Amino acid sequence: MTIKNFSIEYDAINGRNTFTDGDTVNGRIIVEASKETRIQSLVFTAKGKARVRWTERHGKRHRRVYWAEEKYYDVKHILREAKQDGVDVICKGRHVFPFSFKIPERNMPSSFKASIGIILHQLKAELKRSMKLTKKATTHFTFVSKADVDVPGLLEPQDTSVKVFGSGNVSMDVHTQRMGYEQGEALQVTVEVSNHSTRSVKPTFILYEKKSFFAQGRRRVGTHEILKQKIESIAPGKETVTTVIPIPRELPPSILNCSILKQEYRLKIHLDLKYAANPEIKFPIVILPSSEVPDIIKQPPAAAFGYEAFGDQDRGPWSTPPQPQPATRASDPPPPDGAHAAHPPSNYASAL
Repeated sequence: MTIKNFSIEYDAINGRNTFTDGDTVNGRIIVEASKETRIQSLVFTAKGKARVRWTERHGKRHRRVYWAEEKYYDVKHILREAKQDGVDVICKGRHVFPFSFKIPERNMPSSFKASIGIILHQLKAELKRSMKLTKKATTHFTFVSKADVDVPGLLEPQDTSVKVFGSGNVSMDVHTQRMGYEQGEALQVTVEVSNHSTRSVKPTFILYEKKSFFAQGRRRVGTHEILKQKIESIAPGKETVTTVIPIPRELPPSILNCSILKQEYRLKIHLDLKYAANPEIKFPIVILPSSEVPDIIKQPPAAAFGYEAFGDQDRGPWSTPPQPQPATRASDPPPPDGAHAAHPPSNYASAL
């Protein structure tokens, strides 16, 4: 084998091995040749893109694949190229070809991976030789989008109320300080319960994730419970309770700036009532990357909280997995996993 090793690698710029827009990625392509070798070109490429793909059954025999793709950048550098006579030779031994690539400064979504959707930021090297297969090497880096503090309502308090009638009426008023929180921060919720029934009620708080995928006028949605927290029962009467919900530090930031997939979070508060419909309130929660959150919305971090990995993280049928990561509106109830709508909402319109 003439080329014993062909690989690409890059240098980390922080302890979490993450990058954001405007950062420069420095690295090298390694070529080890067992003898003098003629080549046509050595090309470095950097790409950022999102893809979704899933299959649905329509009747007993018909299956249809839905897919969509969104591209953010495609940068190519030719590191070696054959001269006018068509010959470029590399000697026997190990050769290092450095590269440098600046990530475009634009609003792009963070790296993401699920069973039917992925956002990749990829580095690729290709070594082309006459009459031989092109040698290829790829790697992925973890991109974290800068915190978007211009999301409408991000820093504003959230208040809402709900009532239910049974053996007596019960109402619940809920208040949160704001919509946006950083990873690891404490989310404080105040609940005022007016219990005019004959039974006690028990508030329950659920933080869950909502993933949405859009392709060809279809939508797939899945939800996953992150944590659940209960407080003591509230006897008949009126009582105000405040609880603190620790947002897991490992929780991936919200993805709201991709037209074909979304990663969102909701906080659901409901009262357990016997023999009556349980009153329920949902709030959108935006998770911001902690390293980018402005001081204006920072609070002392919450204590660590157990966190279970999300859903099915198997490899998608059209891509290799990224390197291990150091890791909204919608007040409507989350649809069951696998539900779809005929057309995505207007703010989710595909860019393709």
